[in-house]
Amino acid sequence: MTSISASSLRIVHGLPELLALKGQHVGTSGWMAITPQMVQAFADSTGDRQWIHLDAERAAKESPFGGTIAHGFLTLSLLPALSASTLSVQGTRMSINYGLNRVRFTAPVRVGKRVRLHLESADMEPERDGSVKMTWRSTIEIENEAKPACVAETLAKYYF
Repeated sequence: MTSISASSLRIVHGLPELLALKGQHVGTSGWMAITPQMVQAFADSTGDRQWIHLDAERAAKESPFGGTIAHGFLTLSLLPALSASTLSVQGTRMSINYGLNRVRFTAPVRVGKRVRLHLESADMEPERDGSVKMTWRSTIEIENEAKPACVAETLAKYYF
């Protein structure tokens, strides 16, 4: 996987600090380059081999984007790595990805561009199993582009 440039990792110690994040911008990840190798590996893993992602010559001539673009789901799948470089919640027994409420792919990511994550805490609620379910607003920005690549409401459960 392509590396993420240095970012300011926010470290949260325990449940009280996590709860205090409600409604806040938590942080911004470092930049990650979208490489042809990442796009090819994603295509190989998912079977999505549409030419818009893999055929640079055809995409340059025929696509409205002027070149190949990353799969939307590839962009979405970068959230765990980008999130881990943005926020670390200490003192948990475990944390899990709980799902998504809403996802929109608002702009294509041209291969060769860089993306980064802006993370906001939207909501939190205690669960019957003793965990805390967090709702995050996750926005994946494309370097030097006006529109973000992806806006998602993501859910995670933290067990303390």
